Amino acid sequence: MAINDGTEVEGSWSLKTLPPMEDQEFFRWQALLEKRTGMNLPIQRKTFLQTSLGIRMREIGCPSYQEYFHKIVDSPSGVVEWAILVDRLTVQETRFYRDEDAFGLVKDYLLTRPVEALAKSTIEAWSVGCSTGEEPYTLAMIIEECLEALGLAKYYGVTGTDISSPVLEKARTAVYPARKLVTLNEERKEKFFEKRNGNLYAVIPRLKERVCFARVNVLNLKDAPMHGMNIIFCQNLLIYFRRWRRKEILNRLAERLVPGGILVLGLGEIVDWTHPLLQRVGSDKTLAFIRRNERNS
Repeated sequence: MAINDGTEVEGSWSLKTLPPMEDQEFFRWQALLEKRTGMNLPIQRKTFLQTSLGIRMREIGCPSYQEYFHKIVDSPSGVVEWAILVDRLTVQETRFYRDEDAFGLVKDYLLTRPVEALAKSTIEAWSVGCSTGEEPYTLAMIIEECLEALGLAKYYGVTGTDISSPVLEKARTAVYPARKLVTLNEERKEKFFEKRNGNLYAVIPRLKERVCFARVNVLNLKDAPMHGMNIIFCQNLLIYFRRWRRKEILNRLAERLVPGGILVLGLGEIVDWTHPLLQRVGSDKTLAFIRRNERNS
């Protein structure tokens, strides 16, 4: 009897039609995702889940959702495989200056702060759910431009966090295809990027060294080391969670702001949340809150 080394089996499997996913199977995967990441995947996205799982299953030659589930939950390689899957399920397309109104609000916020206060301390910003880094590097550009306009020393730092290790590695590399820069004007491209071969652009070292990245699961924000933040930017993240979980995340973020700090969210991501430390910023185009000074709380 000939022993198959796996090549033929894997290759033939990759040509097969994806197996159908029953609702019961979907609910099992849904529960696992919510337990481990907090992400709530509604039944309307079953096709998305089936496709995402199916692609990965083809890559590794796994013939059923049940077998793949047990591979993640029970096998020694489950931790690595889970990280790969989470990356596939959570990574979203993003660009620099993706939300012009929200980033414009951050600029206005910085330019209207008391100059004496900005001059006395380092500005700390946090991009929650930073994906491949476009958002935190955009925040760094804005802070740099504002400090330059105010004639202040450029003392600032930006932290980007995400649950996906692969996207964080891309963010640390800080090299992007030209299509990711379409929302930047030519002045910013020339000022903050170096042209590379293959129609690629690299963030200049001066800006890159101001931005750091860390893997953080928003379910564990109580353990996150970020404190004393002047700016927290959290967009296109809350939509993945149940309403009660969104409020829990936001309460944790509110605690991390300094008095006078700003929390910027995605417009429409939450509509019924208030916090005793925060005051809503009056704007129809953005959703943001300022932390009150202690004497005004």
